[in-house]
Amino acid sequence: MSTIALLAITGIGLGGLYFLVAAGLALIFGLMRVLNFAHGAFLLLGGYFGWLLGAHLFGGAVTITNLQFVSVLIVATLTGAVLGTLTELVLIRPLYRREIAQVLVTVGLTLVIGALVIGIWGADPKPFPTPAWVHHTTRVLGATVPNSRFLLIGAALVVLIALQLFLRHTRYGLIVRAGVENRTMVSAMGIDVRRAFTLVFALGGAIAGLGGALAGVYFGAVSPDLGTVLLIDAFIVVVIGGLGSISGAALAALAVGLLQQFANYYVVGVGDLAIVLLLVVVLLIRPRGMLGAAT
Repeated sequence: MSTIALLAITGIGLGGLYFLVAAGLALIFGLMRVLNFAHGAFLLLGGYFGWLLGAHLFGGAVTITNLQFVSVLIVATLTGAVLGTLTELVLIRPLYRREIAQVLVTVGLTLVIGALVIGIWGADPKPFPTPAWVHHTTRVLGATVPNSRFLLIGAALVVLIALQLFLRHTRYGLIVRAGVENRTMVSAMGIDVRRAFTLVFALGGAIAGLGGALAGVYFGAVSPDLGTVLLIDAFIVVVIGGLGSISGAALAALAVGLLQQFANYYVVGVGDLAIVLLLVVVLLIRPRGMLGAAT
């Protein structure tokens, strides 16, 4: 029983990390139909700027206070938001309705930022600063569970609820949804849809930056390949959940995290194969994903 509880909670925690990485990707594609391959770069720089704050302002300590940890998460989130905003303004806005050009530009941005990270900080992993309680454990149903898993679960729930509230109950959320359906009509009403779309990119980047910092917590370090590795998992989650569906991404992330943990426990190294097989099965049964809208 304790083994099942440990696998389940760690799987949900891993699913929380996958959702944090995939949520911004699903948000940007669902509302703007932009397949943003630079999302991994947002995540990577968010994690590295969070590490930089700990390395330079907090004396390079691996263990920091709760207040310092909150500041690390804020810096990572703001880094992603700023990068997302600049990407939309400078690179994506001139290329709306030119999907191939968008893909090429965002892939190029990812390669450039990855190379810059290696050139500036090297290829070695950097220990990520965390509070002492993150390294402790909590007993649940006889299982000893690392507290970092509960942190990931809590962060994913907060982001999911916040996104749903933004899209359904705020003025800009309604503008964005209306602009996606009929941009010309919304613009004719005197509403600047471009500003709303920039906000969506900023939100997607902010969530990615937060995900980068929390990935540093989960793995204990940040490294130059962090964005690339997690971006692959994020795309799998988004496709399984349904392109553009936030709720679908949450359900898919949960399923992928649990499947990967249980598969790797019972057959070492088979977790990645298991989630690819899940992707194939879902696409064969429901080509638009679990909660994807019909096109």
